[in-house]
Amino acid sequence: MRYAGLGLAFVSAWCFAFSGPMAKYLNAAGLAPIEAVWTRMAGAGLLLLAVLAVVRPRALRIPRSRLPFLGLYAVMAVAGVQSLYFVAITRLPVGIALLLEFMAPVMVVAWVRLVRKLRLAPAAYIGAVVAVVGLAIVVEAWQGMRLDALGLLLGLLAGACCAGYFLMNDSFGDDVDPLGLIAWGMAGAAVVLIPFARPWDIPWEAFTATAAPGGGLELPVLGAYLWMVVVATVTAYILGVNAVRRLSAAVGATVASLEVIGGAVVAWALVGETLGVFQVVGGLLVLGGALLAQTATASARPEPAVETGAPIVVGGQQVADQA
Repeated sequence: MRYAGLGLAFVSAWCFAFSGPMAKYLNAAGLAPIEAVWTRMAGAGLLLLAVLAVVRPRALRIPRSRLPFLGLYAVMAVAGVQSLYFVAITRLPVGIALLLEFMAPVMVVAWVRLVRKLRLAPAAYIGAVVAVVGLAIVVEAWQGMRLDALGLLLGLLAGACCAGYFLMNDSFGDDVDPLGLIAWGMAGAAVVLIPFARPWDIPWEAFTATAAPGGGLELPVLGAYLWMVVVATVTAYILGVNAVRRLSAAVGATVASLEVIGGAVVAWALVGETLGVFQVVGGLLVLGGALLAQTATASARPEPAVETGAPIVVGGQQVADQA
């Protein structure tokens, strides 16, 4: 089961890697970042809802007690991650925006230690420090933050929402079907973003054009959009959620960090973006630090409980009572 989860997480990461580069095609055709996010969420949500309504209607039933969780999932884990990331890539290269977003594993470590009260191995903290040092190298902090400051902030906020995505996928119970959660989460995110995206003002004629962002490979905008919806959204989310359910938020976030490498490769192949030496070295440190930190959490032990309280849950299973 663990190897199956790792396989799902690996494929999910590479599917997600196409989201940024494909969004560049929509941006080049005239869609604003928030418009690209809305069309992605609306298209993916409607597609998945329609398929589930026919082949697995039970998956769409969400217990009333879980509606607040669903609302937070839609706002943070879907709308927050995607909108902040899509805006960030308009101010930063795709690879760097992904590196910032995937500070999420370090944030997961902090949450597991401080909130879930799990005792972590020293490697977890060493990995977190290494990841932060790597990030400093990526942004060339000694040069006075040469990268766009707002882009950096948006990327880190996307990382915080991404950490919430992994933690929430690791915490919901068997009374919620993962496919239903994804479908309603995407649809809910589209609804939340309507006042910001103003879909009635979207230049829909852009989907009939072709684009070559940054002088890269020319592709039909509609083709890029469909790939983004089917592969980089529906397929990626389904595989990713099921991977976390088989592993844990910690391990799932680690493997998902491969999206950083995948996104940089896809961006290089399609839109001609490249990373400098410092970005490559720093990126490897970020990934290495995240891997070290998250591997340590896989064997995390709960601190001794003084009195019985809420159960501590790791990987969907109760491991101890929380003090």
